[in-house]
Amino acid sequence: MGYKKITNFVKDLFQEEKVPLAVPVFVGNEKKYLDDCIDTTFVSSVGAYVDRFEKDVAEYTKCSHAVVTASGTTALHMSLILARVEQDDEVLTQALTFIATCNALSYIGAHPVFIDVDKDTMGLSPFAVREWCAKNGVIKDEQLFNKKTGRRVKAVVPMHTFGHPIHLDEMVEVCKEYHLQLVEDAAESIGSLYKGKHTGTFGVVGALSFNGNKTITTGGGGMMLFQDEKLAEFGKHLTTQAKVPHRWEFKHDHIGYNYRMPNINAALGCAQLEHIEEYVASKRKTANEYEQFFKNVPDITFFTEPENCRSNYWLNVVLLKDKVAQQNFLQYTNDNGVMTRPIWELMNRLPMFENCETDGLKNTEWFADRVVNIPSSVRI
Repeated sequence: MGYKKITNFVKDLFQEEKVPLAVPVFVGNEKKYLDDCIDTTFVSSVGAYVDRFEKDVAEYTKCSHAVVTASGTTALHMSLILARVEQDDEVLTQALTFIATCNALSYIGAHPVFIDVDKDTMGLSPFAVREWCAKNGVIKDEQLFNKKTGRRVKAVVPMHTFGHPIHLDEMVEVCKEYHLQLVEDAAESIGSLYKGKHTGTFGVVGALSFNGNKTITTGGGGMMLFQDEKLAEFGKHLTTQAKVPHRWEFKHDHIGYNYRMPNINAALGCAQLEHIEEYVASKRKTANEYEQFFKNVPDITFFTEPENCRSNYWLNVVLLKDKVAQQNFLQYTNDNGVMTRPIWELMNRLPMFENCETDGLKNTEWFADRVVNIPSSVRI
């Protein structure tokens, strides 16, 4: 089957001659809630929609508490701070990720160590993490240290790639065994479930993103998910410049951050969240149609959700047979009205992180040569 039949199928699926990769959908109360913000003048980081959005997301994900932030990146940065990652600590994460994951830990002055992903999830492998820790780590006073560098290894940051959950049970076990804090980069996986439980709720903190291309959007914004009430309160305090509550005085008790989501963005989020199950169902329907179609396409495989998971299929993935085929597919589709993209440049190939330690990244590099994202917008 030629690439022309593939582009025609995608155009028919989305009923468009030029098909974007992922665009937001507004079919509910977005305008009503935004008008309310303007009418009441509460458009900044204080307002009823901020509180409501936190409450609604906490209920949807079944976490104890949720705290909004200005972006997914700020949610990750604050999550790492709350997990007590400090300057010169090492953090085990994946090279197959969006740069925000590594930027957030770099703001602290921590060092990424890149561990391989699993073939069935595209996310950080707990089996590879355990292997690295057993080979390279030493435990002293209930803390893990890298034998090569002497630095403390403080946390593990897996990313649920394109909305597909990693093997979370095993990752939780590894973190307990080696005294590591689990911080989930769930930026892409709102609506994704691992054995019936929402991603982002397995670690000390989980970070969501509501960027314009995500399953639901606030235009720009993020969220931290907690099971610990006191940690959530402290996170909220730090994101509001660590200002001590008072009717008129300006007192601050920590280095704080201007990381709160404005009310106007939260209003958009409240309206979007009202339709999230409809959006996830639409994405899963699209994924199923892709899966059935690509069964009859030689040398191209559609990537499906891991076992015992419900993926939101934020961005759909096809795997080409090699790098040459990947580039040819990208060239043809983008030249013929179907927007496609390769996976992000691997973090260890970027100049900022090229000297970071890796475990070889066999599966990671295999994916980098084959992954192509295909159109994945909600179809309503």
